[in-house]
Amino acid sequence: MNVLLKSAKIVCQDNKALHLKKRDILIKKGIIERIAANIPSASNIKEIKLKNLHVSLGWFDSSVSFGEPGYEERETIGNGLKVAAASGFTDVLLNPNTKPIPDTSSDIVFLKDRANGSATSLYPIGSFTANGDGIDLAELYDMKNAGAVAFSDFKKPITNANLLKIGLLYTQNFDGVLCSFPLNLDVKGKGIVHEGDVSTSLGLKGIPSLAEELQISRDLFILEYTGGKLHIPTISTTNSVKLIANAKKKGLDVTCSVAIHNLKFTDESLQEFDSDHKVLPPLREKNDTKALLKGLVEGTVDYVTSDHMPLDIEEKRVEFDNAAYGTIGLETVFGSLNQLMELENTITILTKGRERFGLEEPQLKEGAKACLTLFDPEPEMVYTKESSLSTSKNSMFFDSELKGKVYGIINNNQITI
Repeated sequence: MNVLLKSAKIVCQDNKALHLKKRDILIKKGIIERIAANIPSASNIKEIKLKNLHVSLGWFDSSVSFGEPGYEERETIGNGLKVAAASGFTDVLLNPNTKPIPDTSSDIVFLKDRANGSATSLYPIGSFTANGDGIDLAELYDMKNAGAVAFSDFKKPITNANLLKIGLLYTQNFDGVLCSFPLNLDVKGKGIVHEGDVSTSLGLKGIPSLAEELQISRDLFILEYTGGKLHIPTISTTNSVKLIANAKKKGLDVTCSVAIHNLKFTDESLQEFDSDHKVLPPLREKNDTKALLKGLVEGTVDYVTSDHMPLDIEEKRVEFDNAAYGTIGLETVFGSLNQLMELENTITILTKGRERFGLEEPQLKEGAKACLTLFDPEPEMVYTKESSLSTSKNSMFFDSELKGKVYGIINNNQITI
């Protein structure tokens, strides 16, 4: 693949010499050969000129779900990675919520093989416990050697505190990252949405913020005792941000993420009883979204994720109480985040996270592998069901205004424009 990007505005705060400069970028066989103010075109090189073209390092998503194997009707790995590429993501971490659940090295190898040849790179997260049952540890070391970048019982809390302790101690032997979903099931009870004025007015059982915060407190106490690397995915409350900020001040090795929908929406959007707005953790209140956004800007909240979860229509078009949790989100991360903060902050957040999971950090310089996202940050558009590329159509973002357009990516010696 030989391409020449013309007049691309580079957004890369780590590279002061190029940041916010317009440059031509010549890429040959997947390697950045030259970056200059003007590079002459050649007959054997594809020239790319796009309106208000901006370029950054490739974007990273720490939590996506597809359906394969077992739920291919939701989303195959192939189509899911095409959606990711069209959304600007060059690297994604795949959650262990398939059938069977990936809890052995052969499962990890299968997932990686299915992603071979795609422009977007896929990195599997292995199940923390066998079959995700929360009882016995899975083959963590073998899965790590096969390519698993972290371990998680997806959307299931580790209820056994001793198992979390053992897991954090064991994974230190091979520099593993353990993910612990922040939810206390006893406090959650039969709740399905955030506990507050909205749940009361709608007659829906609530999930108190305490259910999240109590679990995070427990996990942080255990982490302080054991050491190790802990990642807390998709936090959603004001006090969760405070708890993690205090843990970081103590020097604990903990990171966390927030789902893009928990930044953009609040529980007020539940008024229509639209099951696409039923997610876990639930949509919280306005003060929570403000605290999460502030934590993101200040660095307490490390990553923003799509928390992309395709689901069958049969799992959503039922009574609200019985609907499954989850929304798709890959296609709306950039357009939503770009509304909420300055472009430079948006790109910095979208490009961070690889190092945490042991992945190579891309570089925007001559001689480096081309791992780039191409976009225009200015257009305002409305995201619709018709424009969605995902197989499943369970999105709470439909008919929402977004800011910015993704052109595609350059990665793995491929271009997706």
